[in-house]
Order: sequence, then structure tokens, then C-alpha cells
Amino acid sequence: MPPAIYLERASPGWPGECSHIELPPEGLWAEGRLEHLARRPRVAIVGTRSPTPYGEAQARRFSHSLAKEGVVIVSGLARGIDQSAHLAALDAGGATIAVLGSGLDRAWPEGPLTDRMRTEGLLLTEHPLGAGPRKHHFPLRNRLISGLSNAVLVVEAAFASGSLITARWAVDQGRMVFAVPGRVDHPMARGCHRLLREGAELAEGPEDVLALLGIREDARAPADPTPLPPLLAALRGETLTADELALRTGGGLSHVLAELVALEIDGRVARSPGGLFRIVELDS
Repeated sequence: MPPAIYLERASPGWPGECSHIELPPEGLWAEGRLEHLARRPRVAIVGTRSPTPYGEAQARRFSHSLAKEGVVIVSGLARGIDQSAHLAALDAGGATIAVLGSGLDRAWPEGPLTDRMRTEGLLLTEHPLGAGPRKHHFPLRNRLISGLSNAVLVVEAAFASGSLITARWAVDQGRMVFAVPGRVDHPMARGCHRLLREGAELAEGPEDVLALLGIREDARAPADPTPLPPLLAALRGETLTADELALRTGGGLSHVLAELVALEIDGRVARSPGGLFRIVELDS
């Protein structure tokens, strides 16, 4: 196992981002794969310690996919979303950094993942050896999680949550903030929905994050640049009669009716009561 080392601001390998945040650390203790600090980009994945199965699955999905694309996953090693993100990154053969709220010799929580992080990932802290986990350490730890990262992704969080503190630090530091939507009736979705109302980027899949990092084209852009035929374009988001379609497209009624019949046979258009037509694809 690589020995713990102490990094000062002038040390080789010092993450320069940490020198330009509020309350920059005087130094950092590191244990594990120090080369992870030289890799970019980095995305923090954070969330509740009491996730739903959905939240854990989303943390794993995002972390695994981003790590496969060479993104370094940063989190806080806490149970729940943090640990799911670290583990998925390791299982993908990627790089992951855990920022602690204690000294390296008193990493919390201890366990198989912490041992694995010491050899395959990187443990990082501003606290000296012997320092135990203290409640007031964790909000400050969160500024390092966001400060090290190009973006912060919040997966599940209550309305008042430590993960939202990380998001606030990220905004102050000029980092991108993403939020994964959840069930509207679940308390662990309220924090993410709050962030979305306040302007966070919607993250429905890893491609959304990769696009804004400039690693991949925006998955939300239309995959097929071919324009729709005028009749289907007029029906997008609408239910219209044949007469209304004829007016909108400028085509004769007989031509529109013939085209509608062909589209019904192809399964692209459906007829509703009252002679209204709609695009079938919009219901899927």
C-alpha cells in the first residue's frame, strides 16, 4: 500500500484548484493513487446517506459510465450515495477520490471499500493524522469536494441536506451543478428538485453530464437531423382534425386525408374520437 504523504502548495502534484477556493487548505494529506490528482475532468457525485434503491442505482449508473469515459469521480466516502459512486468507479476500472472529514488513519467509515480506496483510489484530507471525524469538519470537507471538481452531481438529497451545502460551494466556486430528478412524493427527491428550481442542470443520464463537459455531443439534441414531413411537424404536440391540418400545412383536404390514412397504416398517427389525429410516437 502506498504510504501517506503530505502535499504543500508548492509540492509536485498539488491540485491547483484548491489554491483558488474560499478558505484554501494549507496542505493536504494523501494516501493511495496520487496520480489521480493529475487527471481531468473530475465530477463530484454526492447525496444522502439513506438512499432509496433508485438513488443507489442512479449513483452507480452515472459513476460507472462517467468513469468509463475517463472522468475522475470525487465524493466523501459516506455511506449511501457517496459509497455507491466510489464503488461503481472502481468496478469500472476508473479513478476515484474520497475527501475525508478526518485524518487518514481515522478514515470514516472504515470497511472494505475504505481499504480498497487506499490501494485503487485516493484518500485525501486537510486534517492531520490522529484527527477524528467531527461534525464541523464535514461542511468544510464539502468545499474541497466541489473545489476539486469541474462539476457536482447531486443524486438524492433531502430539502435540507449536506449535499446541498456541496452544491452551494460549487456555485460559489463557479462549478457546474447537476441534479437527478426523483419521485415527487419522496422526501429524498426534494433537495434535487429544489436545486433544479434554482437553476441546476437536469441530469437524466450520464450523457447529459458528458455533453456539458465537452466529452460527448449533447444527447438531448435530436439524433436524426432529417426534418419531419409538414403534416407530422404540424401534429407535434397537438391533436388536430384533418381540416385543421389542411389549413396549417397549406395542402388540399383530399391530399391530407390520403396522407393521414397512409400514416395510420404505418402506425405513426392515431385517430382519436371526434376526428382528431395525434402522433403515436409522443405517447411512448
